Amino acid sequence: MAVRRRTLRAVALNAAVALLTAVTLLPLVWMVLVSFMPRYASSAFPPPFWPARWTGENYYELLVRRQFEGAWFDYKVVPAIWNSLGVAAVATLLGLLLTVPAGYAFAKLRFTGRERLLKLLLALLVVPGQVAMLPLFLLLREVGLVNSYAGVILPSLAGIFAILFVRQAALSIPDEMLDAARLDGASEGRIFVSIVLPLLAPITVTLALFIFLGSWNDFLWPLIVLSDAHRYTLPVAVAAIVREHAADGELMMAAAVVTTLPVLLLFLSLQRFYIGGLLGGSVKG
Repeated sequence: MAVRRRTLRAVALNAAVALLTAVTLLPLVWMVLVSFMPRYASSAFPPPFWPARWTGENYYELLVRRQFEGAWFDYKVVPAIWNSLGVAAVATLLGLLLTVPAGYAFAKLRFTGRERLLKLLLALLVVPGQVAMLPLFLLLREVGLVNSYAGVILPSLAGIFAILFVRQAALSIPDEMLDAARLDGASEGRIFVSIVLPLLAPITVTLALFIFLGSWNDFLWPLIVLSDAHRYTLPVAVAAIVREHAADGELMMAAAVVTTLPVLLLFLSLQRFYIGGLLGGSVKG
């Protein structure tokens, strides 16, 4: 009887998980299907789920025709993709170079004011980012970084969450391991490169994914800083296209697929490190 009860419980749990997965994936699947429908086909009532006729005209319009027709300042998707890739890659690289050493320093190095700085970071963590946008924009305007990619990237480099995320993982590194390396004559830089970084590899990859996704999906700050259409990142360019073609749901869905697909592929390729970094949360000494 107990075995049967456990079997029924497992079946019910798996069915619930399958149902939740289907509910979660359904909008994404429909987004892809609509992007292959003819123009205005999804406007019918009730809206069709499966394309009556498959077509790639929406992607052709988005990725090919718009690149070669119209004025140079029109909102073009392909240049915007490269803009977003460049901004996200640079933001990820520089963000890791700043936040990983900082998180390790807050966890394992002793310096004057460490605890006070840590408390200040924790206090600033609860302040909404939108509060600082106006003074930050004015500061960037004074130094001439408005309408530049540097103005888009710089404010997000030393993220408080990223520093605390690395610090929490670095706290689990055994002090005995670091002290033994110091006794052997290793410098702090050598310890960080040869010991700390390999131990923090899953956390670093997870953080890189967070930073890349945050930069790739960021819409509000690039919209505020960038004024030239040819500098637009992908979310801003797609939003501009949506304003022009608000009634063309199929074209908008194609734009959504183009925006989502790169980060989805990146997540799937790094999910082993991502899940290990989230579930592990520590390193073994």
